[in-house]
Amino acid sequence: MTGVILAGGKGLRLWPESRRQRPKQLCKLVGDSSMLDLTIDRLIMAGAKQVVIITGDDLLPAIEELVSQRSDYGSIEILSEPQGRNTAPAVGMVLSKYLNGASNEILGIFPADHHVLDTDSFTQSISLAKNAAEQNYLVTIGITPQRPETGFGYIERSQYEFATLPDVYSVDSFLEKPDQTTAESYLTSGQHMWNSGIYIGKRDVWMKEFEEHLPDVYHHIIQGWEHYISSYNELPDISLDYGIAEKSKLMAVVPADFGWSDLGSWNSLAEIHTSDGSDNVFCGPDVMALDSKNCLVKQVEKTVVLFGVDDLLLVETEDLILVAPRQRVQDIRTLVKSLEEKQRHDLL
Repeated sequence: MTGVILAGGKGLRLWPESRRQRPKQLCKLVGDSSMLDLTIDRLIMAGAKQVVIITGDDLLPAIEELVSQRSDYGSIEILSEPQGRNTAPAVGMVLSKYLNGASNEILGIFPADHHVLDTDSFTQSISLAKNAAEQNYLVTIGITPQRPETGFGYIERSQYEFATLPDVYSVDSFLEKPDQTTAESYLTSGQHMWNSGIYIGKRDVWMKEFEEHLPDVYHHIIQGWEHYISSYNELPDISLDYGIAEKSKLMAVVPADFGWSDLGSWNSLAEIHTSDGSDNVFCGPDVMALDSKNCLVKQVEKTVVLFGVDDLLLVETEDLILVAPRQRVQDIRTLVKSLEEKQRHDLL
């Protein structure tokens, strides 16, 4: 398998830790390694013989520096988009770059900035997906929902497994982010899973799917790498979900539960850390909480002391400190937009 990592995102909801020149995939949110490093490690453990990282020109120097410090840098290639055109054209880059590669080579598409708690279970799920891909399915990983989440897309699987592929199901539908009542019904149905954004298939299956569902992109892919890159601004801005997965007749899903999180907000970061007896979560070694509860702190250098506060978010970086009500973490994008309007580019 070639592991393709999509690493061009911005992660604005994790500002100020995530910034333009150090987006979420380059941050050390779990332990001492960046999210991108952890993703590379995970794919190699799952059997990837080669890793291809797709990023943008603005992040290319930082990612090249990260890869150069790895002992396995020789098996990692970095491809850079001239401009952001969403995930379907990004995958088209890989297909055009390796146009003459082996038709049965499996390409796995993975986000760069997701967290996985149980890597052994992750590896087992990827193995099941590769087995299904060998039989010419395009396979995704569906995450067993832990709560009625309204911020994720969902996958509805069929009721029965494939006869020759235990623990693999056909996909009945992809579903948009639901309202609360619908999300609660999904949680109890047993057939609805969170969409992880992971897709695995053979190279020739990918090519056929692009030809059928995204012919405008396919036309550029088959003309090779140099043409594809020079024509990048002509490609549609469309995701792999909308462009391929939701239209494909070959979709299969592997249900999985390996401690997955997309780390899409500060609250999701809190879910993967241990809280104290007052529901405080501290990411950092030097935080004290006195008569305080339900607070989330990301601490780096300065000692942080909380006294008599509730539902507080505090994030320390090398150049600023964010303090906000914790229930407003989903409004961080609005905050970033306000900083842009005020031309505080030094903070972005």
